[in-house]
Amino acid sequence: MYNLHIATIAIIAANVLVSLRGFNDTVFFDRYKFSIGGIQAGQRERMATSGFLHVDISHLFFNMFTLYFFANVVISWFGPGKFLIIYFVSLLGGSLLALFFHKDEPFYSAVGASGAVTGILYAAILLNPDMQLGIMFIPIPLPAYVLGIAYLLYSIYGMRSRLGNIGHTAHFGGAIGGYATTLLFKPELFVTDTLIVVLLAIPIIILFVLEKMGKI
Repeated sequence: MYNLHIATIAIIAANVLVSLRGFNDTVFFDRYKFSIGGIQAGQRERMATSGFLHVDISHLFFNMFTLYFFANVVISWFGPGKFLIIYFVSLLGGSLLALFFHKDEPFYSAVGASGAVTGILYAAILLNPDMQLGIMFIPIPLPAYVLGIAYLLYSIYGMRSRLGNIGHTAHFGGAIGGYATTLLFKPELFVTDTLIVVLLAIPIIILFVLEKMGKI
């Protein structure tokens, strides 16, 4: 599992190089971060470039560390080409959802690979729902799908309460991208893992119901 594929190495290298440039060049950072005002002014490339910038080393490390653990699950099922497609669809899914929810906030900005990485995580959970994952403060591993659902429900809470300096919307959009693209590539999951497909869809449905009701 821990022998990194060249596709994963390439993604990590791109994130490291772009982030390091951003750490040392505020003009570069400000030009390519996700910015509602900038995107609405026509700088749509920000929706992709922002996914390779990070606030600091710890932000970069956490995202790449998560990718390190789950990339090979997706690659082992789909190969590197479809892995990269899921990664970039998830990245753009995070940006699109952030644009949708924050379109009336011209000063809203964000950076980070979290949306793309969350998409890979959600894809890995769909493909291997029996994975056992451990998190801090919980002494026993839990099924991956339980943590996946809990994470998205927490993201909804974070979006509603504007909790912390975290791009909860991008995380959620990335998860939607990973979920949808995985099912597009492997539609038989609707038959072989119907319950998991339905369970993982519940937070997504809740989000858009709340949005329709004006609760977010």
